Amino acid sequence: MRRRSAVTGASGTAIPSPNIWHWPQVYEVENRAQDVDGAVFAHLRTAVDWTDADVVDVGCGAGFHLPMFAAAARSVTGVEPHPPLVAAARTRTAVLPQVRVLEGGAEKLPVADASVDLVHARTAYFFGPGCGPGILEAMRVLRPGGRLVVVDLDATAHPYGAWMRADLPQYDPAAVETFFDAQGFAMTRIDTRWEFGDRAALRAVLGIEFTARTATRAFEETRGTALEVRYRVHVRAKPAPGLLLPGS
Repeated sequence: MRRRSAVTGASGTAIPSPNIWHWPQVYEVENRAQDVDGAVFAHLRTAVDWTDADVVDVGCGAGFHLPMFAAAARSVTGVEPHPPLVAAARTRTAVLPQVRVLEGGAEKLPVADASVDLVHARTAYFFGPGCGPGILEAMRVLRPGGRLVVVDLDATAHPYGAWMRADLPQYDPAAVETFFDAQGFAMTRIDTRWEFGDRAALRAVLGIEFTARTATRAFEETRGTALEVRYRVHVRAKPAPGLLLPGS
């Protein structure tokens, strides 16, 4: 299970993400295939209104989601630790004056205190136990009432979840959900459809997301060019001043 990272560890260096860092062109194919019906964004729009708001996208990669937020937001800041992806995101959003892309990690966002309304992270950094520093950092930059939204893959559902668990048998989805619940997040499961242009594209994407053995199994178990993939959407609001944060 190879997912994007936007973390800077104790050494201050980013932990490489083995999919988008090494195969950005294939990851672009994956981005375009994911959730072709827009189910995740449709849910986000009902859970968090970013119209005329200030948005931060943590681990924005090559900036695929930045224009989607920019269509309604007042400002959008993409934060990404890998310089080549920072450059790609800036190129993608060069015609959008309300978008900026900064180099940085989830544990030290290059954003002022209480300056944004939404912090969004999709399959980047916030993978459960151990991401507490990033949660605290998000709370720092959010205004009171602002939202941290974490979109992650649900390893409990559909063949895709089974392939994830095959590669990471030590991964405990229930423990991750318990962690987010204890941290004050509300969670919603969203079923989506991924659709690829052809089976060659499907094979390539499976090859950057799984080990060779699991990727071969996944390709053989998939008929056609579509996958069913479930996400978990975790949402936590920043409390008003004076209230204790969960886990503090």
